[in-house]
Amino acid sequence: MAGISADQALGIDIGGTGIKGGLVDLTKGELIGERFRLDTPQPATPDAVAETVGKVAQSFSFDGACGVDFPGVVLNGVVQTAANMDKAWIGTSLADTVGPKLAGPGFYLNDADAAGLAEARYGAGRGHRGLVVTVTFGTGIGIALIHDGKLVPNAELGHIEIDGHDAEHKAAASARERDGLSWEHWAKRASKYLVTLENLIWPELIILGGGISKKPDKWVPLLKTRTPLAVAQLINNAGIVGSALAANEAALDRRVTPAGPSPH
Repeated sequence: MAGISADQALGIDIGGTGIKGGLVDLTKGELIGERFRLDTPQPATPDAVAETVGKVAQSFSFDGACGVDFPGVVLNGVVQTAANMDKAWIGTSLADTVGPKLAGPGFYLNDADAAGLAEARYGAGRGHRGLVVTVTFGTGIGIALIHDGKLVPNAELGHIEIDGHDAEHKAAASARERDGLSWEHWAKRASKYLVTLENLIWPELIILGGGISKKPDKWVPLLKTRTPLAVAQLINNAGIVGSALAANEAALDRRVTPAGPSPH
């Protein structure tokens, strides 16, 4: 397969334990065939991770647009934070390290942003206008802001301060396990976080994701917010699908954007 397609792209999701990829049908937001996964190398240095990403990409023999998401803030393809990866990533260009391992044009973004974009377009947020926020409760709290289908990248709102604490230290799913909390007790913390968030940005829908969303009946009914809540639908494939979508749209934008005025 060659060139830029309007309905297919490759998505690769870099995680702290695994790197997985899949070819995505962008008309449906679904994988074409099986996804391919390799363990994240330890230590997860830029060169080692890039090699693994390359192996994942090569398994699909696809030279169209490829999106790669990373667990950290990504600005213009450069990693700014790397909480669960090797610190050598900070200041490293994904385009320079991972790009040469890809057969087609690459696009790079934050992992929570990729998942949120997928949910807004194909999952629980499909058809919603205005501001849709995806909140992933996991080791930390990941946030994705989607306004009228467009991503507002790198929203680190999982770190807002509540009662003198970083919010994710108290309200992440890991905090429930660490502090031995009941679902009811943890849901009070999660509600306090969500209410603080909605008072800051006034979303029209909050999508709840992360590993904990596999057991929504245990905690979602306990949450108290004014904003409508929905449970994420794509779960394990959200990062792959969102990365592929972002890469395809970026590639198409580059292809159709008219050239600027000629210099005089």
